[in-house]
Amino acid sequence: MRRRLAIAAVLAVLVLAGAFAAFALRGGDAPPPPGLSAQPTQTAAPPRGEDAGGWEIVSGESFVGYRVREEFATIGVVDAVGRTSEVTGTVRVDGDQLADAELEARMDTLRSDETRRDNALRTRGIETDVFPTAEFRLTGPVRLSRRAASASGELTLHGVTQPIRVSVRGQRIGARAIEVVGSAPIVFDRFGIEPPSIAGFVTVRDTGTLEFRLRLRPA
Repeated sequence: MRRRLAIAAVLAVLVLAGAFAAFALRGGDAPPPPGLSAQPTQTAAPPRGEDAGGWEIVSGESFVGYRVREEFATIGVVDAVGRTSEVTGTVRVDGDQLADAELEARMDTLRSDETRRDNALRTRGIETDVFPTAEFRLTGPVRLSRRAASASGELTLHGVTQPIRVSVRGQRIGARAIEVVGSAPIVFDRFGIEPPSIAGFVTVRDTGTLEFRLRLRPA
């Protein structure tokens, strides 16, 4: 019995040591939340109704992603960030307002700094094998400003559609470019998402943040 207890204790120490090593080797290099260009060459917005038109997303310069907190047993907490640049959709701009927007992101192309995490999300959490896309629709106009504004919208994630509030900031850059960044808190349970856990040693909190950066050009 003593031998069995000793073996169990050694295994527990090895598992904890492995978890600590995994945590320590991750570092703190998660990308910061998306922000606007620091010193843009801004163009004044035309009066509303004079230049209301459609804009499209520049996919190579845009992304949608997530930010969640991962807890490693009692060792520590890190930010996990995953993003995809495969974002499509259209936005209608009227003067200094984002009037309408319909966007779609390929969730099955989300990539983070951990391949194991990306693979796990295929069958757990947001289950990208089953729900490969997410959609967002702006349900009310929001001012295009460097100061944060609250926008209302509908998010379809994990096959479930729910209303959300999004913090949005944006600006015109020259005559043919608009930059928009933002974030929204996501409660996983509202979308039927069970936060993934790895043997109880690595757990994900039950809330996260949707993040995005969009570069727009006239359609």
